[in-house]
Amino acid sequence: MNSKSASVLANANVSTGTTVPIRKKLGFLTMMSICVGVVIVQGSMISATQGIGLGGMGFIAAMIMAFTLALFNAMTFSELSLMYPQAGTLATYTQKAIGHFPAIVAVFAGYVVVAMLALPVEMFLVDAIVGQLLPGLFPPKVVPIAILIILTITNLVGADVFARVQNMLAFILVGALVLIGLSAVTGFVAPHPDITETGVDWSFVSIRDGSFLGLVALAMWLMVGVEFICPMIAEVHRPERNIPRAMFLSLLVMLAIFLTFAVGASYYLGVETLTTSPLPYLDYANAVFGKAGLLIATVMACAATCSTINTVLAAVARMLQGMAENGQVFPQFKCVSKRFGTPWVAILFSLQLFPCQYCSAALNRSSPWSLLPLPVGCWLTW
Repeated sequence: MNSKSASVLANANVSTGTTVPIRKKLGFLTMMSICVGVVIVQGSMISATQGIGLGGMGFIAAMIMAFTLALFNAMTFSELSLMYPQAGTLATYTQKAIGHFPAIVAVFAGYVVVAMLALPVEMFLVDAIVGQLLPGLFPPKVVPIAILIILTITNLVGADVFARVQNMLAFILVGALVLIGLSAVTGFVAPHPDITETGVDWSFVSIRDGSFLGLVALAMWLMVGVEFICPMIAEVHRPERNIPRAMFLSLLVMLAIFLTFAVGASYYLGVETLTTSPLPYLDYANAVFGKAGLLIATVMACAATCSTINTVLAAVARMLQGMAENGQVFPQFKCVSKRFGTPWVAILFSLQLFPCQYCSAALNRSSPWSLLPLPVGCWLTW
C-alpha cells in the first residue's frame, strides 16, 4: 500500500465525521471469525449436503469454481475497503462510482433486506432443532428471540465484547463441523454403512460435459459473505494487512471444511436423503454419532445461527452508520455511544427488523417448507 492510502486509513475516523474515538479492538483471529461466522450458517450446511447429493463429483468441481469466484470478490472488496476506509462500504463504493441513489438501493437490496429475510430462516431452523432435542420445554419462537436479544446486548456494549463472543462462537462452530466431517470421512466413530439408497455419483461425467456449471450457484452460498468484515474497518488492527489476509484465509478454511463435510456425508447417506430431507445435516449427524447426533447437530446449528446474527447485527449497523455519515439515510443512524463507541441507534434498528419478520411469518415448526417465501425473497433481492 502506498503512503497516501496509509494516510487515509490512519484518518478514517476523521473522514467519517465520527465524534467518538474508535479503539482498535478486532485482531486477526476475530476478523476470521467474522468472515467464517457469516458464511457457515445452517443454510450453507444444507446446501453442502444437498449439493453433494445432486452432483457428486460435479459439485466438488462447482465448489472449487465458487471458491475461485469468491476469491475475486474478496480481492475487490478488500481493495475497495482500503481505498475508502469508511463504515458505509458498498454504499460508499457505489456512491463514488454512480451516485447516491444507486448506493442506497445497493445496500438495502444487497444487505439490509437480505438480512431481514435470511436471518428469520436461521431463527426458524434453530427453533425447529431445539424443539426436537427438548420437545415441549420451550414455547415456539422463545429461544431464537432470546438469542437475538442477548447478542444485541453484546453488540451494544462494545467491540471487545462482540469480539470475545464471536471468537467463542466461531470456535464451537468450526470445531463441530470439523468433528463431524473428519469422523465421517475416517469412520472412526461408526464404520461406513452399506447404503441401501442410490449412492452419490463420483464419476467425472458432469465435469466432462460441463453440466456441473449448473451447481456453481448453489456452491456460491458456501462462500458468500466474507465482505462483512469491511464495515468494521475502523475497529480492526492493521487493516491494510489483515483485511485481505482474513478474507482469503477464511475462504480457504471454509473450502476445506465444506469439502470434508460434504464428502463425509456421502459415506453415510444416500442421494434421496441428502436431497429431500428438510434438515439433512441432522440426518447426517445421527448417522455418524447415533443418539448423540441430535445434540451435536443442535450445538452446530445454534452456534451457526448465533455467529451469523452476531456478525450481521454488527456489520449492517455500521453500514447504516456509514450511510448516515454520507447523508444517505436518517442522521440518527450515526449516533454513537459515548461510553462504548458503538452505533446504538443503527444496532437497535437492525434488531427490530428480524423479530418482526420472524414473528409475522406463518412459520410452522413441523414444516420447514413453510419458510420457503423467505429465502425466495432473499434470492430475488440479492
